[in-house]
Amino acid sequence: MSDAQHPHDDPSAAGLRRRLRELAVFDVELPAFDPASAPERPEELFAAWLGGAIDAGVREPHALVLSTVDGDGRPDARTLILKGIADGGWEFATSRSSRKGRELEANPWAAAVFHWREQGRQVRLRGRVLDAGAEASARDFLARSPSARAETLAGSQSAPLRDPAEVETAVAEATEALAADPSLVAQQWALYRLLPDEVEFWQADAGRRHVRLQYRLLDGAWERRRLWP
Repeated sequence: MSDAQHPHDDPSAAGLRRRLRELAVFDVELPAFDPASAPERPEELFAAWLGGAIDAGVREPHALVLSTVDGDGRPDARTLILKGIADGGWEFATSRSSRKGRELEANPWAAAVFHWREQGRQVRLRGRVLDAGAEASARDFLARSPSARAETLAGSQSAPLRDPAEVETAVAEATEALAADPSLVAQQWALYRLLPDEVEFWQADAGRRHVRLQYRLLDGAWERRRLWP
């Protein structure tokens, strides 16, 4: 019996499955990747891939999906922006009072993935997350645009919102506060570093012979190995 004929199927669900199967994948010219030429450290290869994505015009190549876990062990994920790489850590920022901030405080382990669709590339990381400290967090906050700083100062990210008008009022007040003191920093703002012990580079292949290279941190040194597609 076909998917469309299953007695418990919603016809619209069968139609969606059919449309999904008809979508083209890997139908663009894909870059080459020779794992034998990969550098010893994953951040070096990541910088090369990210630079290639930027040069190729990939949309928002600095976007990453960060996954955390709550106190009940339930995973959560959202898209953030990479701020940089320092001391072996991939940096991102958020409010400590946000949902992800609270989850990281309770369980400082996370996973992240970059997906550069136009090049058929992914980079996956997982490891411990550390707070970069008050000075680095303040520096990151002050580097944001005035409107972004005002939005952060205005309220508590992820908290329930009773009336959207509250946002407008809070942002207006925060904008005035910033005008009076441009050095004002939101105390809840934090710059975090994801320090991976595993990093995988995934290059798509039109024939499904995807190339996968995994870095693993063992006794303070990076080990490289190929993985099956």
